[in-house]
Amino acid sequence: MLSLSFANFSAAYAVAFCAGVFFPKRMAWWFPLTTLILTDLGLNLFYWLRYGYEFWQLPQLAEMSFNYLSYAALIWLGKRHQPTSSLTSLVGGGILGSLLFYLLTNTASWLFNPFHNPEYTKTLLGWITALTKGTGGWPETWHFFRNTLLSGGLFTALFAGALKLTTSQESPQDKVAGASTEPESTGEPEPAEIKA
Repeated sequence: MLSLSFANFSAAYAVAFCAGVFFPKRMAWWFPLTTLILTDLGLNLFYWLRYGYEFWQLPQLAEMSFNYLSYAALIWLGKRHQPTSSLTSLVGGGILGSLLFYLLTNTASWLFNPFHNPEYTKTLLGWITALTKGTGGWPETWHFFRNTLLSGGLFTALFAGALKLTTSQESPQDKVAGASTEPESTGEPEPAEIKA
């Protein structure tokens, strides 16, 4: 199984955010959400068959629904940006989206507590525990938080940078070609510019 030190290090946050920025209207919603749902179904089926992890009970499904609401929030946040926004603004949006995803999904884990963790009492302290320490037998939750922020920023920078480079209005060759076709100025006025 994948090392837990890389848990929550995922491109999914950046995919949802960048889809909101760069994809056309409806496609920005259905394409990433459908992809993420199908991927999760496949992974859950694998872990259920291979390791016996149960994902099909109501608390697990309720918690998973918060994941998709969180992805929708990332798409919505991406829609608040433009493809022409600066790379710094887009990376900041990707990191903000990752933070939002972390808060929403960990709050859902605390609220629904699908694995019946005794640490997740329905108090303010239980919620803070869900956001910082987590449950016994797992790395502290802040490790997941760190990985969420790092991957959100990194993959947003990669996706947004690549899309900006490949969808720029004018390629370097066009700029060079355009520069050679412009008439050179001699400093003398054109006949239409001479006043009588």
